[in-house]
Amino acid sequence: MLAMEYRGPYRIRTVDKPTPAIEHPHDAIVRVLRSCICGSDLHLYHGLVPDTRVGSTFGHEFIGEVVDVGSEVRSLQVGDRVLVPFNIFCGTCFFCQRELFSNCHATNPEATAVGGIYGYSHTTGGYDGGQAEFVRVPMADVGPTRIPDDLHLEDAVLLTDALPTGYQAAEMGDIREGDTVVIFGAGPIGLFAAKSAWLMGAGRVLVVDHVPYRLEFASRFAQCETINFLEVNDMAEHIKRMTDGLGADVCVDCVGAEADGSFLQRLTGVRLKLQAGAATVLHWAVNSVRKGGRLSIVGVYGPTFNAFPIGNALNKGLTLRMNQASVKRHLPRLIEHIRAGHLRPRDIITHRMPLEDVADAYHLFSSKLDGCIKAVLIPPGADAPAWSARSPA
Repeated sequence: MLAMEYRGPYRIRTVDKPTPAIEHPHDAIVRVLRSCICGSDLHLYHGLVPDTRVGSTFGHEFIGEVVDVGSEVRSLQVGDRVLVPFNIFCGTCFFCQRELFSNCHATNPEATAVGGIYGYSHTTGGYDGGQAEFVRVPMADVGPTRIPDDLHLEDAVLLTDALPTGYQAAEMGDIREGDTVVIFGAGPIGLFAAKSAWLMGAGRVLVVDHVPYRLEFASRFAQCETINFLEVNDMAEHIKRMTDGLGADVCVDCVGAEADGSFLQRLTGVRLKLQAGAATVLHWAVNSVRKGGRLSIVGVYGPTFNAFPIGNALNKGLTLRMNQASVKRHLPRLIEHIRAGHLRPRDIITHRMPLEDVADAYHLFSSKLDGCIKAVLIPPGADAPAWSARSPA
């Protein structure tokens, strides 16, 4: 099969790799119909995630068609079209029973915090991802969800991560009617967090970024106010001036490890890797939210040290909530919102490119060229009838 392969920072290509096979009775093999490049994939691409091994295939946002199932799989059959949450989870452990699917205790032998994730280094289990023609899907009875017939495939692929993560980002902010919500980051997650904030009763939504086309897109897509941080001397002071001197009710970090805006944070967190990413947005958020406010964090940071202003957070009495999104918990409500016309996720897709052009797609997205907000990769023959994984290629 054709698959994206990592060869080192900023070096990826498409290669022929062995088509995956059933390795466990609860596996399924899925032929990929659409996959996406996520902002989190750029952390891998830029060499910022530990134990990202040469030869890995990225991609944790994908949908596809089931072409083979293990002997113990009961909920899927060959021919089903499924969206596959980026979380790999068992469904039965202590955390899965509490719908903390991103914290599954059984799917990542490398860590005790996060569960398995497709295509996201060996720190999350070492599973190959969906920027390929085929993927092995473990725990197939609990992860994949059949795509309803009335759901557009491009809406479905954004339900595997981007939309649920943005929605959970807003949810963790405990938004109350009339709240002022500041979203840091105008990428796909920030855009969906902004849209979700309105659904949860926000009275005012502001999105912070520095790329003009992203800010303009956010203004149109999420009907929000925007702030270009390059035009602001002091973020906390600026937001307080916009909020009667109090600060925002809720701040949401949708940026994570590669935040611009502070030379020192960039130097220590991205270039020298003395921190687990540039914590610029964490400082802005803690200092910009009002006393007694709430801070939600979905931006991805590394698993080691970051300089974080915990004293300010303590003295202001802030509530902090953070996690990887537990995708499957949100799917029923989000599908309802799509059917009702409240959300149309595919509107953020700006580029649709063949899987063979994956290197160009990463370059466009990483360098913020050609107005790229979200790139979708289409494998060869993705819209043709499937062949059985049991048959020779």
